[in-house]
Amino acid sequence: MSSFDAVLVLNAGSSSIKFGLFDISAAEPALLCKGLLDEHEAKPRLVVKSPSGQNLLEQQRATSDTDGDRLLADVLAFIDDHFGERHVRAIGHRIVHGGPDYSGPVELTEDVYARLEALTPLAPLHQPRCLAPVRIVRTIRPDLTQIACFDTAFHHGLAPPASRFAIPRRYEERGLRRYGFHGLSFEYVAGRLAEIAPQPAAGRTVIAHLGNGASLCALRDGRSVDTTMGLTPLDGLMMGTRCGTIDPGVLLYLLDHEKMPSDAAQRLLYQESGLLGVSGISADMRTLLASGEAAASEAIDLFTFRVAQQVAMMASTLQGLDRLVFTGGIGEHSSEIRSEISARLAWLGARIDPRANGEAHERINSRDSIVDIFVIPTSEELTIARHCAAVLHELAIM
Repeated sequence: MSSFDAVLVLNAGSSSIKFGLFDISAAEPALLCKGLLDEHEAKPRLVVKSPSGQNLLEQQRATSDTDGDRLLADVLAFIDDHFGERHVRAIGHRIVHGGPDYSGPVELTEDVYARLEALTPLAPLHQPRCLAPVRIVRTIRPDLTQIACFDTAFHHGLAPPASRFAIPRRYEERGLRRYGFHGLSFEYVAGRLAEIAPQPAAGRTVIAHLGNGASLCALRDGRSVDTTMGLTPLDGLMMGTRCGTIDPGVLLYLLDHEKMPSDAAQRLLYQESGLLGVSGISADMRTLLASGEAAASEAIDLFTFRVAQQVAMMASTLQGLDRLVFTGGIGEHSSEIRSEISARLAWLGARIDPRANGEAHERINSRDSIVDIFVIPTSEELTIARHCAAVLHELAIM
C-alpha cells in the first residue's frame, strides 16, 4: 500500500454526519472514501463508499445512547484497517458559527472549543451538533489534531449596511449582527465558477444554495457582499423545516398571546415550519414534487416565490445580476424548481434552456438570457480538506 497523508472530514448535520477521507499529499486533496453516519433511523447506520460509490462497509447498531459515539469509533477503525492510522494527520470539522473572532480555519484547542461552545445561543440546534464529534474524538483519539472550519468565515468581510440590524448600537457592539452561513459551500462554488467561467466570475453573482437548509450569497469579484441568513441560520429563505424571514411580531404573538414557552417557539420555527409546516406533508422537496396534494403545491409555490424575491434583493445589493448559480441538494437535482425560480426572474433577464436544464448541464441559460445560469455541485468536504491541509502546513505537522 502506498504511503500518503490524509485528513478525515466530518460534516455534522441535524441527525447525520457526512464524512470523507482525503489524501492531502498532493497539491489538491483527493477523495479516498466517503460515507454517512445516520442517527435518524431507529437503528443508527454507518455506510462507507468508495469515491465511485461502491459500498465498502454498511452496518447498523441496536439503539442506545452511545451508538453515535460507537459509530464514529467504527469509522476510525475502518480507516485504520484499510488505510493505516499512522497516515491520518488530522480531523477537520464543519463548525456552523465562528462568531466575530474566527475568519478562517483554526486548530481546535481547549480555548477555541470553549469560545465556540459559548456561541451556541446563536445557532442553538446546529452548534452543539457540530461540536459533539470534537468531544468524541478527544476521548477515543486524543492524539489527533482537530481543525475547525467555519460556515461564517466566507462572509466575515460583510460590512454595513449589509451586516447591520436596525436595533440600538449597543447590541451590535455585543456581537448582534448579520454573519451569514453556508460559507464553505459558497467558497467551493465561487472557486469552481472561476475555473469554468473565469471572465464572468469577476462580475455580479448570486449563488443559491438550496437544500434542507437554504441561503443566497451575493458576490462581487468573487467576495461575499450580502447573504440572506443573519445572526442565526434561521433567517432568509424558506427551508425544509425552518421558516426563514418572518415578521418578528409573529414570535411576540406566540410568546405573549399563545403563552408559548420559548423552547416550543424555537422548535416551531426551526423544526416544524418551512416546507413541512406549509405542506403538512414533508420537508423533502422530492416528496412534495411527487405529491398531488394542493398543500404540497402551495409549499413549493411559496418556496420558489421566496427564492426569487430574495435573489432580486441580492441583485439590488449588487446593482444588477450577471450570473445565477444553483447548488445544494435541491438546486443541483431539481430541474423543476430551477425552472420555476428562473421564470419568476424573467424580468431580470434570466431565461433557462429547457433541454440543458432537464439534462442538468453545467450551464443552463438560453442564448437570449441576459443572466448566465449555472448548476454547480458543491463540496463542503473538499473545501474543509483544503483548509486542513493549509493549517497542517502552518503547524509544520506534515
